[in-house]
Amino acid sequence: MSRISATFEKLAQERRKALIPFFTVGDPSLHQCVPTMQAMVAGGADLIELGIPFSDPMADGPTIQRASERALKQGVSLNDVLDAVSRFRQGDVATPVVLMGYANPIERMGREAFAERCAEAGVDGVLVVDYPPDEARALGALLSPRNIDSIFLLSPTSTDERIKEIAAMSTGYIYYVSLRGVTGASNIDVADVARQVARIKSVARVPVGVGFGIRDDATARALSAVADAIVVGSRIVEEIETSSESQAPAAVGALINRFRQAMDADR
Repeated sequence: MSRISATFEKLAQERRKALIPFFTVGDPSLHQCVPTMQAMVAGGADLIELGIPFSDPMADGPTIQRASERALKQGVSLNDVLDAVSRFRQGDVATPVVLMGYANPIERMGREAFAERCAEAGVDGVLVVDYPPDEARALGALLSPRNIDSIFLLSPTSTDERIKEIAAMSTGYIYYVSLRGVTGASNIDVADVARQVARIKSVARVPVGVGFGIRDDATARALSAVADAIVVGSRIVEEIETSSESQAPAAVGALINRFRQAMDADR
């Protein structure tokens, strides 16, 4: 059983939902990456998604685009992301870590080398936004023997055929994009999300998390009633952007804790 599956199983036994924060490695600096991850865990995060900086993050809104730009200006690479996971693992062997990004950096490293580096670093899951199904299967065939989960996105426009295809390929969890458009958008229709999550869960073998547009603890609380996990990204990146570098980990940890308390309020 992967670390991700074990975490979701434990949370289900506790009647709790997973809180999954996201930020881009290298924002505000590589030096603060591991402290930020540690602060997230202390604040109540169950899994962590790490963004791989990329020059053309087409699925991301302006907030996360700026985070990638800040990281790339410092020369942060995929190797740096994997090194950061290795450092985090020196003090935390329990919290699952998922890498989220685009195909280009992986292709430049080479899929097999990437899979091996992920295993060595202690990565638990990989979500590649722009791989077509055949390429995703090829990468998954390299990740699976190393006990690394393949995670995929579904959206409000996903067809029944696409949902079945993704459900068959997914391990770890499925990430449902709650809004049409890019990250950081708003105006979530909770009732519509509930319908879509139920539609996915009718064929999925893994938990379903919801992300995009979750900006406050009230929304996280409402969505945690219908999903297995809540993913918070742009709001956290905004907190990093408006904090000083030295204060960013503490500010992020406090924000995560507010989300955690809201999600646990109805237990």
